[in-house]
Amino acid sequence: MIDWSRVDELRNEVCASDFTEVVDLFLEEVSDAIEILPRAAAQGELEQAMHFLKGSSASLGFRSFSVKCRNGEKMAAEGRASDIDLAELAIEFQRSKAAFLNGLGK
Repeated sequence: MIDWSRVDELRNEVCASDFTEVVDLFLEEVSDAIEILPRAAAQGELEQAMHFLKGSSASLGFRSFSVKCRNGEKMAAEGRASDIDLAELAIEFQRSKAAFLNGLGK
């Protein structure tokens, strides 16, 4: 679910206080992006939203969530945006977030 080697790599790239800021910013931005996915879908912008979520989640080690976002991005690009289960995507983010925070000891 979480790519801990990527988490460690990121932690080593930045100092401890910056890592905390990166994590907090990521969690806030992704939570906000997930909230507006229905609007992005209605406006035909789901592919771009999924691309953002895929990249940002991969950079922080949210492997399974990133894969779901990659699949969603592909589906949207193929004209199958309505087949993307946005509720399941939100649930996967919450599962990943819980595993991530638990693994960090928070």
